[in-house]
Amino acid sequence: VTSFGLSLTLCHAHCIQAINNPSPWELFHQYHRAFAPLNFSDYEAINRCEKEVPEYFNFASDVLDKWSQIEKERKGPSNPALWWINGKGSEVKWSFEELGFLSRKAANVLSGPCDLQRGDRVIVILPRIPEWWLLNVACMRTGVIFIPGTTQLTAKDICYRLLASKAKCIITTDALAPAVDSVASKCPSLKTKLIVSESSRAEWLNFSDLFKAAPAVHNCVKTRSQDPTAIYFTSGTTGSPKMAEHSYGSLGLGFFLCGRYWMSLTRSDILWNMSDTAWVKAAIGGVFGPWFQGTCVFIHAMPQFDPGAILNTLCKYPVTTLCSAPTGYRMLVQHDLTSYTFKALKHCLTGGEPLNPEVLAQWKSQTGLDIYEAYGQTEIGIICANRKGMKIKPGSLGKATPPYDVQIVDENGSILPPGKEGDIAIKINAKRPFTFFNHYLDDPVKTASTIRGNFYITGDRGSMDEDGYIWFMGRSDDVIISSGYRIGPFEIENALIEHPAVAESAVVSSPDPIRGEVVKAFVVLSPSVKSQDPKKLTCELQDHVKKVTAPYKYPRKIEFVQQLPKTITGKIRRNELRKKEWGQI
Repeated sequence: VTSFGLSLTLCHAHCIQAINNPSPWELFHQYHRAFAPLNFSDYEAINRCEKEVPEYFNFASDVLDKWSQIEKERKGPSNPALWWINGKGSEVKWSFEELGFLSRKAANVLSGPCDLQRGDRVIVILPRIPEWWLLNVACMRTGVIFIPGTTQLTAKDICYRLLASKAKCIITTDALAPAVDSVASKCPSLKTKLIVSESSRAEWLNFSDLFKAAPAVHNCVKTRSQDPTAIYFTSGTTGSPKMAEHSYGSLGLGFFLCGRYWMSLTRSDILWNMSDTAWVKAAIGGVFGPWFQGTCVFIHAMPQFDPGAILNTLCKYPVTTLCSAPTGYRMLVQHDLTSYTFKALKHCLTGGEPLNPEVLAQWKSQTGLDIYEAYGQTEIGIICANRKGMKIKPGSLGKATPPYDVQIVDENGSILPPGKEGDIAIKINAKRPFTFFNHYLDDPVKTASTIRGNFYITGDRGSMDEDGYIWFMGRSDDVIISSGYRIGPFEIENALIEHPAVAESAVVSSPDPIRGEVVKAFVVLSPSVKSQDPKKLTCELQDHVKKVTAPYKYPRKIEFVQQLPKTITGKIRRNELRKKEWGQI
């Protein structure tokens, strides 16, 4: 067994024994828990705004504990709630009942030795290990506010997040503990450091040790739907990352329709979502969407995107539903997919950036499967999507998803006719949809800036066709303005990837003394390309783009690189490259 997941594996036998032989108090606790008077059928009506949002809601007690009860009553074979593998022979499987038992123990670690109270904030920087999911649920049970972070954060990043959030506790592994220690003295709010590790570390509490000793009885706190449950740091082109605060209603209750219709999940499905644990997509596709439907969440510990390992895993394990960013599919289609036989895959999902029509076509031709794309934001969840039964228009983000009324508006907040480019926006009636984030923490000006008249402005540019499909152009701050022309990077990336010499590309603005800024493309060449004269290939790619799209959009600068920044979404990748290009980092 690897170091990650060790404490949970050691506890597994005790968990089974305690579940099968509960004490009288545990029996009372299990069978007399005060569940909210909601049926699963109510959640759809609430998400469609046909029923009022309940005053109280907690995903742990109202959903996960109900699945645990259903599991016990049926007493038949079923998929696990969580299935984790590390690719080296180790695995962890938990039923919903086991998840409940273990998450109560984890909750007692937070409220006991860590001294975290309801409303306190904890930064959790963990890779894809079972403890991330366990602590996520434990935070729900205790009312502690969960703040995820990517394992790629530097000491400077961690310090900024600790200071901005005023987090009382941080949880991470051996890999980042030194970085935390180097900045901890600058963060007066930080009181507790909890490490997930086999070994001890000075001035850190050890989760494994505390978890083993923690009691298994814990009463879930009663939380209001509008109470804060999580904070996500969202990056922009300029300024420091903002803190988007979500509630138990928006982050938990708001993803019922997403799991049922876009993900098309049932209890018999096994979903593998590849998102980094720091992003809201991990919550949508790795917690709330699937577990609302009683679906098994499959996790591979894979520290870096490995196309070969992914394809082999799909052949070995009965994964029915795959969710990856478009960049992931772009990497996968570079392999001969016809040489792989997937064990159970039947539904493919993507989001986080637009999907190239070329990649969609290649995946379909080699696997026979469509890729259903959705478009959303950290702040407000899924906005529109391609769902089963809908005609897929390659390059489109699909249609608006309930409860949102999506429109394209101009700078005055007026709705634009079909085909006209503008800001992608959501109509707001008397009150904000409950699926919206609460606000940007400590930044009322930024929160207010998202509203234009009766619309929430997403910050993305696009158009709507006569059938109601949304077409993405780019982030408002991704748009390149050169000689008065507005140019979206995605269209150029689409054009470049159609050329056989191009494996990947990222397009950003580059400073120019005459035009202000011009289009620059960073290009990774296909392995099949033999050595060529860079100048000749540059001209060839420029001519290709001129033919595929409007000539003024061609990249005036092209830089050939061995690899692009190791991020799974094009938006983050462009942001990094843009900052370097403009000398901001």
